[in-house]
Amino acid sequence: MAEIIAICNQKGGVGKTTTALNLSSYLAYFGKKTLLVDLDPQANATSGLGIDYKKLNKTVYHLLIKKGLLKEVLLNTLVFGLDILPSSPDLIGAQVELSFFENKERRLEEILALLVPHYQYIIIDLPPSLGILTINGLVASEYVLIPIQTEFFALEGLSQLVSTIDLIRRNLDKDLKILGALLTLYDKRNKLDRLVVKHIIRHFPGYVFNNLIPRNIDLAQAPAFGKPILLYNPNSTGAKAYRNFTQELINLIEKRNF
Repeated sequence: MAEIIAICNQKGGVGKTTTALNLSSYLAYFGKKTLLVDLDPQANATSGLGIDYKKLNKTVYHLLIKKGLLKEVLLNTLVFGLDILPSSPDLIGAQVELSFFENKERRLEEILALLVPHYQYIIIDLPPSLGILTINGLVASEYVLIPIQTEFFALEGLSQLVSTIDLIRRNLDKDLKILGALLTLYDKRNKLDRLVVKHIIRHFPGYVFNNLIPRNIDLAQAPAFGKPILLYNPNSTGAKAYRNFTQELINLIEKRNF
């Protein structure tokens, strides 16, 4: 049975999709059969794996709105052991169309229920907003992973997201667990970055991963070539950081499930 992890932050530019791409790739690298669900209308996770959404007849939009066949949407990727439910800008319309459905918050949960037996991990890349798509992703998940850029306003956004998670727990009867915060775009040469890291750890003890993701040119360039960092430059600083983080995450989940 799959562990389902939503990667969520309502603030853009924090490394959310970069984390979704590279976490899912390294999970597969470590032998974990993994599915990446691209629930962001920008479809950056889809293109970041070398898939041109303009050439796709069916995407996750059709599953959410029209209940299409999974086999028509599910794709293999360049990474052995990693599949994807791709996205497209059509998902922008889904944010309106879903409002007409009963159980509109649970559409993705119903879809993933069919896939859970076939994977060890399902990673959901959510849009940088708190709309109906994000709620669908959170309701479908067991855990939330929160990427946080090491900047001054990081704590404010984190507090808002924690409040949203609490609302979902209470109003939708969902036992949603915060897996932890992943600090991203970290520059150890910058005094402010170092201070922010200490501040976040102090305010959220036990919820911050030990491994930080540095600012790294290879991480920024890899999606333009349609590759995760594992395939683009596995010896880069960014690749080593995501590999170590993925191993830390696996160890944490296996310990919790013991």
